[in-house]
Amino acid sequence: MRVLVTGGAGFIGSHLCERLLKEGHEVICLDNFFTGSKRNIAHLLDHNDFELVRHDVTEPILLEVDRIYNLACPASPIHYQYNPVKTIKTSVMGAINMLGIAKRVRARILQASTSEVYGDPQVHPQTEAYWGNVNTLGIRSCYDEGKRVAETLMMDYHRQNHVDIRIIRIFNTYGPKMAENDGRVVSNFILQALRGEDITVYGEGAQTRSFCYVSDLVEGMMRMMETPGFTGPVNLGNPAETTILEFAKKIIALTGSSSRIVYRPLPADDPKQRQPDISLAKQMLGWEPTVCVDDGLKQTIDYFRSVLTTA
Repeated sequence: MRVLVTGGAGFIGSHLCERLLKEGHEVICLDNFFTGSKRNIAHLLDHNDFELVRHDVTEPILLEVDRIYNLACPASPIHYQYNPVKTIKTSVMGAINMLGIAKRVRARILQASTSEVYGDPQVHPQTEAYWGNVNTLGIRSCYDEGKRVAETLMMDYHRQNHVDIRIIRIFNTYGPKMAENDGRVVSNFILQALRGEDITVYGEGAQTRSFCYVSDLVEGMMRMMETPGFTGPVNLGNPAETTILEFAKKIIALTGSSSRIVYRPLPADDPKQRQPDISLAKQMLGWEPTVCVDDGLKQTIDYFRSVLTTA
């Protein structure tokens, strides 16, 4: 099939492009390189079935494809808060433009939504039936609400125009090709540890997260795309929950670092708990994570070591 991946030069998108090519598909990678990197897809440029298009999803584009993975949107607070108006336009107008393609050429489209649609959850762990606890006026809302509207658009195009849609809600994902400057906890902690710098934990580090290795996520995305008759939404993440303080200590141990932990004030609207209930993914997709956190972190640490050595 011919597959369009928006945000294909990003962290998750580049891994997805690799996997799709290995499965024998033609891949069109579309990216405006705001947070994506040519380094992530440089090794694919000579592949006969890979095409790179520099384009912003907020602008219309005409393409003929069979599948669309709509991943385009900055996903870390540092990047999505840099230009919040552009962030919400990317989610909303990007979804409209990609749904327009899907409607015109009868392509199946998968929307990469996020666990952030649950906000600071009052239900734990989070199931797909939970409507969330989101601050619509806060500094994170450009991302949270943009993704919620993208889900709404998917469902409305499905009900009104019979567009073949899929919705996934991605929880914290990590692995090689993460951006060094994205400000997320995995890259922050690993780089601080490798450089021997203080590791910054926000609040008391009691907030929890669940970390899923990128290859597991890509497997779940592809299963979701090819599962007939199931629109979702479905949670894709690792239900193994850990506190941020425990995670910082694990990074120090795995890197053999002499870094010490220092504490900073908690950012506004930072969720206290984040853990997916993946019962639906197990039932409908036969999917659950297979890479344990320690193994995934060792691969990620090796990647960042090579990045620092090259730099």
